[in-house]
Amino acid sequence: MSSKPSARDTHATAPEPASPAEPCLEPCEIDGGPVLTEAQRRELDRRIEEYDRDPDGGRDWAEIRHELLQRVARRRASAA
Repeated sequence: MSSKPSARDTHATAPEPASPAEPCLEPCEIDGGPVLTEAQRRELDRRIEEYDRDPDGGRDWAEIRHELLQRVARRRASAA
């Protein structure tokens, strides 16, 4: 393949490569924030209110992860 551009290519320029996340972000952001459906907005508001009432009511990610890994290990052991 020739490295010399053809006559057709001399006026064309290649677009800048987009970042991998760019195509994902463009359609879901308006004015710098995510676009949410009304149901998603209500759920987010509900979760924020729940957190405001009891900030310590949730579980730590390390605890949840440990529990999930134990479940996976049990399922694999029973399937073997």
